[in-house]
This record gives sequence, C-alpha cells and structure tokens, in this order.
Amino acid sequence: MASLEAMVELARRMSRDRVLEVESLKAKLVVESLRAGFGDKKALEDVSIGFKENAVTAIIGPSGCGKSTLIRCLNRMHEVTPTAWVTGRVLLDGHDIYSPESDPVNVRRRIGMVFQKPNPFPTMSVYDNVAAGLRLNGIKDHQLVSTKVEENLRKAFLWDEIGDQIHESGASLSGGQQQRLCIARALAVEPEVVLMDEPCSALDPVATAKIEELIIKLKETYTVIVVTHNMQQAARISDLTGFLYLGKLIEYGPTQQIFSNPHNELTERYISGKFG
Repeated sequence: MASLEAMVELARRMSRDRVLEVESLKAKLVVESLRAGFGDKKALEDVSIGFKENAVTAIIGPSGCGKSTLIRCLNRMHEVTPTAWVTGRVLLDGHDIYSPESDPVNVRRRIGMVFQKPNPFPTMSVYDNVAAGLRLNGIKDHQLVSTKVEENLRKAFLWDEIGDQIHESGASLSGGQQQRLCIARALAVEPEVVLMDEPCSALDPVATAKIEELIIKLKETYTVIVVTHNMQQAARISDLTGFLYLGKLIEYGPTQQIFSNPHNELTERYISGKFG
C-alpha cells in the first residue's frame, strides 16, 4: 500500500478534475487555488472548490485538517486573526471578495456565519438579538424591524416556541434555541450564503434534529455550507460533500457518491473509520 503522504498527493491531483465537474453546476461561490495559514504554519494548500447555489455542501475531515479555516476564508473572517494570511481567490457571483475594491463588511453581510457554540448577545433580548444587524444596517422603522424579527424567527423555527420570551434575554433560551436564534440573527441581514461551523456539536440529539431540519429548509433560499465532524449528519443534510485532509481537498462530489462509492482510497478509509 502506498504511504499516506503519497495517497494525499495523488488524491489532491485527482480531485482537480472532480472539482471542475462540480463547478460546471451553477456555483454561487467559487474558490480558486486558496492557500491560508497562521504565521509560518500552513492550514490550507491549493484548495479549489465550487459551492452550488441553493444547495447544502458539507465539509468533512479529521480535526485540524483545515475545515474551519476554509469557511472562515469564505467571508474574510480568517484575516481578523493575528498572523493570519491568505492567497488565492474567492469569487462570489464572479467577483473576488479579496480584491482591493471589496469591502469586508459588505462581504460578511452577504455571507453570514453561524459558529460552533451558540453566541447570542447575552445582554440583549431575543428581539434585540435579531434586530441588531438590521439597526446596524440603518433600518430605523420600528414596524419594519418588528416584521423582520418575526419573519426570521419563523424561518429559524423559533417563533412558535418562545412565545412571550421574545423580550427576555437570549441567554435564557435552551442551547438549541440559542443556536436557532443565532441563525435567525444571521438571516435577518439577508445574506446570500450561510456558513455554519459545527452548528450542532454542542447540542443534544433533539436540538440537533431541529437544526438539521432547518438547514435542509434553508437551501430553498440560501446557499448553505456546513462544516461537520459528524459523517452521518453530512449524509443526512447535504447535497454535496468535500473531504479535506492535511489542508488539501481530497475529494468533492455528490454526497451519495462520496459516501457510497468514493473515487479516492483516502476518502474511503476516512469514511469507513480506518483513520481520523
């Protein structure tokens, strides 16, 4: 059997053709030759991938493979970390978000993000958590704000659950409700792409099921990209799956194919639990 390092390099070269096949679909977001890291440490190496519009894409791989770095590069969150660097291109509707003319604030409005741990603003009510982004974007009409708060709490399957808790602290909700509140907050500013970094890792099975149901619903309106360590979850919720290993994209394609008939031996070994 070839060494693991040789398998990684062979899989990376083979993945280029697979990526181009997927990019021939209608891609909302396209990554070209992306490299990223921190100081002298490289986290991503020559990653190229296209994310299909109105679909859920799962990014899987073992801890430390570059999954979180990848999605943080997709809305320029990576660069806010000290010593972070990035090269290559990320095209949103054909426009490079890293070009000198690109405004990072506008990029983060168009490409929203939900983090691993629910992080509602603890001093704000449920209502004000969702309204915060609207107000920052200059919406002052109280009726319009209230309408959009309700609309996005409904999108997050939360409105009917919280009842009169809407004016209580967001921190008073359960963990799963807090995560859906964070999703409602991200949706309120009307993004086009929604990034989720391990959104269910801190939740119980019941809350996880609700988030998964929500993710599947969201693709009707948004392009959704989910980092997950849970391969069963990736199989349940995603249309496409990318497998990262040691900062390299090993394989990318339709989820059913990735899990039932992967093209690369390294992908098969990871999915079957032989390493990772």
